[in-house]
Amino acid sequence: MTQPPHGATELAQVNISRLLAPLDSPQLKEFVDALDEVNAVADAAPGFRWRLQSEAGDATAIPVFDDGWLIVNMSVWESPETLLAYVYGDAHRSVLRGRRKWFHHPVEAMTALWWVPAGHRPSVAEAEERLVHLRTHGPSSHVFTLKDSYGATSA
Repeated sequence: MTQPPHGATELAQVNISRLLAPLDSPQLKEFVDALDEVNAVADAAPGFRWRLQSEAGDATAIPVFDDGWLIVNMSVWESPETLLAYVYGDAHRSVLRGRRKWFHHPVEAMTALWWVPAGHRPSVAEAEERLVHLRTHGPSSHVFTLKDSYGATSA
């Protein structure tokens, strides 16, 4: 693998969701059944670099904020544009349409983005810190949203 140029950055993203029912419930079957396909589309998407996953191939069993009703999705992308192309692409958008059947409506920031050095793979603890910072201080160059994006800095 070629080393990235000095100062190169990639975009890390985390989103968490609070489940309305257990993952193995009939209510979440459609969501769980779609995970493999949606993850495969992400893995093959232009600009995709990495996603958090357990040995099962997804991140649904990886704890976040010590809360068993939260699930986490975390990935790294080349740029906001490549992330947006995936998020609003057909495969992911079809899952987004069902989110109200599976997840509570968020009352605080559940998605955060930040720049990382190329090749860095963030931890869940790092993602938790970024979400808490966003909730406490709002968007900045440290952590932001797709709506309030900040250009790459030296990460």
